[in-house]
Amino acid sequence: MAGMTSSARPLLNRRLSEFGTTIFAEMSALALRTGSINLGQGFPDTDGPEEVREAAVRALRDGRGNQYPPGPGVPELRAAVAAHQERRYGLVHDPDTEVLVTAGATEAIAAALLALVEPGDEVVAFEPYYDSYAACIAMAGGTRVPVTLRPHEGSFRLDLDELRAAVTDRTRLLLINTPHNPTGTVLTRAELTAIAELAVERDLLVVTDEVYEHLVFDEAEHIPLATFPGMRERTVTIGSAGKTFSFTGWKVGWITATPALVTAVRSAKQFLTYVSSGPFQYAVAEALALPDSYFAAFRADMRAKRDLLASGLAEAGFEVFRPAGTYFVTTDIRPLGESDGFAFCRALPERAGVVAIPNAVFYDHREAGAPFVRFAFCKRTEVLADATERLRKTFAR
Repeated sequence: MAGMTSSARPLLNRRLSEFGTTIFAEMSALALRTGSINLGQGFPDTDGPEEVREAAVRALRDGRGNQYPPGPGVPELRAAVAAHQERRYGLVHDPDTEVLVTAGATEAIAAALLALVEPGDEVVAFEPYYDSYAACIAMAGGTRVPVTLRPHEGSFRLDLDELRAAVTDRTRLLLINTPHNPTGTVLTRAELTAIAELAVERDLLVVTDEVYEHLVFDEAEHIPLATFPGMRERTVTIGSAGKTFSFTGWKVGWITATPALVTAVRSAKQFLTYVSSGPFQYAVAEALALPDSYFAAFRADMRAKRDLLASGLAEAGFEVFRPAGTYFVTTDIRPLGESDGFAFCRALPERAGVVAIPNAVFYDHREAGAPFVRFAFCKRTEVLADATERLRKTFAR
């Protein structure tokens, strides 16, 4: 038959056989088909600052970035990333040797893992985890070792003893995410100190995903792991413009690390996208130099939206884990008489006209995540108000 292969071997690389279409594609298609409010995928429904968008237009018109930009990223953006890290956290980086621009944080994660992990290496990651972590570890031939964040007194917390027990002689790397998607947990100074001590003691590399660094609320504080003793030389720190400036389609991310680590990651990255987002890199360089008032207003707006959605979900009968960071709220559906997050989310558009994501897709231990469901609040206030009203009408007793 035309198009068929004579080999019995599956077409898809067996390392990726467990990964099908992402849950985000499935639920976004469901939202479109049913006309539901999509609180599933984490992208804003409004653009970021007008001056940043105009900076991209200006770069396009001036012919900056319309051809291949430099492989490590345009000098202006690398300098802006270095200045941001120093101004915010006191981390000093050479923009020429210690900053690498990537096609969003997703490529940064992929390039780092492909560069640093070999077949047989173990990678310890917190579950629930952003779904690309598992796929990138698999593509590198590594073995993922999940350490589960568990509900405790209204938030999801790390068990440091469980983390220590997960590290073996085969462990190559810790993959850390704080502020944490999907739970909204922000690791404390004490937790980060313990992680740093473990990494130094066991001579581990660390890749730390900090894309929600500017979205921390209330008393929470984002502290880069690279600022702790012994961590500067073993940590790859990942940042992104998409979450901070609400231009997720531009796909501009970066890593900061020592020259040796940057060189290693660049060796993998150059064979992925090679380069990307030329004109947008110049715009993001300007965005990173925005005054502190922008970041404060952005955080305050998201905190108000968090409170609106969290309160509405609680009134509808969900158990709500109010996040200390990110723009996601995790809920427990068991108070609604439900226990299967997949079934709940697939039925929710027809029942309530709202789309959410089942957290179980972010777990190796699916049963641990079964009753939890994630909602995104990076949407317009009127959209969130409409969604919470629909949920209250459907579930409130």
